Amino acid sequence: MVSLELIEHFFCCDLAQCKGACCIEGEAGAPLEKAEFDLLRSLLPVLWDDLSPRAQAVIRRQGIGYIDRDGEIVTSIVDGKDCVFTCYDANGLCRCAIEKACHEKRIDFLKPLSCHLYPVRVTRYQAFQAVNYHRWKICRSAERCGVQKHLPAYRFLREPLIRKFGQDWYDELDFCAREYLRQKSGN
Repeated sequence: MVSLELIEHFFCCDLAQCKGACCIEGEAGAPLEKAEFDLLRSLLPVLWDDLSPRAQAVIRRQGIGYIDRDGEIVTSIVDGKDCVFTCYDANGLCRCAIEKACHEKRIDFLKPLSCHLYPVRVTRYQAFQAVNYHRWKICRSAERCGVQKHLPAYRFLREPLIRKFGQDWYDELDFCAREYLRQKSGN
């Protein structure tokens, strides 16, 4: 099940404006699949030097992740906010140390799927999965940027949606979205 907000709302990350707030703000770390948790533990030696001393201390104390109050594995956080895998560039922008290492070809894992999909959150139910658009005030600049570029959220998220659900699923979503928008506009 796909929320219509994913089709009707515009979105395009605007890192220069938000400074990577989604990796800093929130009540818990980024959700991880069990396989991602295990992979990140194995990649930790490659990522270690990119992490802040405070993040390293948190990892030494409690590991790279924990079980949150919803029973999900999430990344550990530093001082109640930063994901342990954040790093900052010279301009003060929060970056992902995992993604940085991938772009530098030191690892072949881009980042956790939940991070790649954001602002989409996928909820599993017994009979289906719900694909929802998560609205958060820190992403208002991304919504404005999406409007300026006339870029629907589902198109901005093409790559991670394909990563999660596959090309055929995405192609069907794109077809349905175009039809829905065409009918909604009366054309």
